[in-house]
Amino acid sequence: MKLGIVIFPSKNLQDLANSYRKRYDPNYSLVPPHLTLKEAFYLAEDQIEQLTVTLDEIANKYQPFSIKTTKISSFKPVNNVIYLKVEESNELNELHQELNRVIVSEKPEYAFVPHITVGQKLSDDEHSDVYGSLRMNRFDNEEIVDRFHLVYQLDNGSWTVYETFRLGRE
Repeated sequence: MKLGIVIFPSKNLQDLANSYRKRYDPNYSLVPPHLTLKEAFYLAEDQIEQLTVTLDEIANKYQPFSIKTTKISSFKPVNNVIYLKVEESNELNELHQELNRVIVSEKPEYAFVPHITVGQKLSDDEHSDVYGSLRMNRFDNEEIVDRFHLVYQLDNGSWTVYETFRLGRE
């Protein structure tokens, strides 16, 4: 089964991201706006129950924390992805590192850059136009993250929540 671990931001931030994703992200209908904590990985179905126990233990160790977005950025020249930049924080980095240490899979293709994608698979000209206009705006948002989600991919390519893990319940 193809799985991933994500944070879904607030409805307001999802609405903001979706206002751009509708036009600039071909994956708009496959997954809601999210911040990826653990890139997609594969696990046999009979191993998922143990994974959920482990994820629950990890969630209990972390208290809710704040995430902030301030601007639009891009991964160009590596690829033509435009995203809402999420400022790094110790809590976010530690959670990401622990999840990637505990869930052993292929080495991630890219370094961890906290973000919420708003556009991808754009031509060079599209990327230049969209990024040029969006980067002039401020996207100030701060909110508390109190959960993360184990998601899995369906046969049609869309992603859905398998289980939600609340931070710091104990």
